[in-house]
Amino acid sequence: MKTFKLSIIVIFSSFIFGCATTQAPSYNYTEFRQSDPLSILVLPPINNTTEVVAPYSIMAQVIAPISESGFYTLPVALVEQTFRNNGLTVANDIHALPKEKLREIFGADAALYLDIREYGTSYVIISSDTVVSVSATLVDLQTGAVIWQKAASASSAETRSNQNSGGLIGMLVIAAINQIAETVTDAGFNIAAITSNRLLSKNSVDGLLAGPRAREYVAPLAEK
Repeated sequence: MKTFKLSIIVIFSSFIFGCATTQAPSYNYTEFRQSDPLSILVLPPINNTTEVVAPYSIMAQVIAPISESGFYTLPVALVEQTFRNNGLTVANDIHALPKEKLREIFGADAALYLDIREYGTSYVIISSDTVVSVSATLVDLQTGAVIWQKAASASSAETRSNQNSGGLIGMLVIAAINQIAETVTDAGFNIAAITSNRLLSKNSVDGLLAGPRAREYVAPLAEK
């Protein structure tokens, strides 16, 4: 009986261990901690979609989770005007600027590069979903090193109840109505808020570490 119980424990332990080893490792924050940025310059996002409102919607949503994570962010309007005054209005051109030049002009510790992969409402057979997908890269402006990267997405389908009543015709009608409603009301703006929090919040998986203005922030030990 003891042998049987021991065998069960071994098998169970092996199963648990096997599951644990298949899980994706957490992000390596070594570079982030060494950089220890206090301020972040958020650059205009590169828009890889056909939605012209996408960059404005994302910029309106990403500042909050960064600030709530404890970092100082340069005012978006000031940053945009500074670029315009220097003849820079295209996100791709801004992203190509030398890191030392960005630090010289804005004095920020790090710059956040955003890339919009998906934004908008699409109609597929019997469903209509609004999807927002964004990737982010945080770069130390003093060393030029990438100190953090992540991608996140959100969809209106996540919060919508299962609409399977009325047969196929009913599902098609509901999908068409959802598409029109989400397009007219720009549901992407609300979905962008969810995406931004998943991407940048210190409370999200592999999100930003707590910054200097966060309560749980612990400054790195000074080298002796």
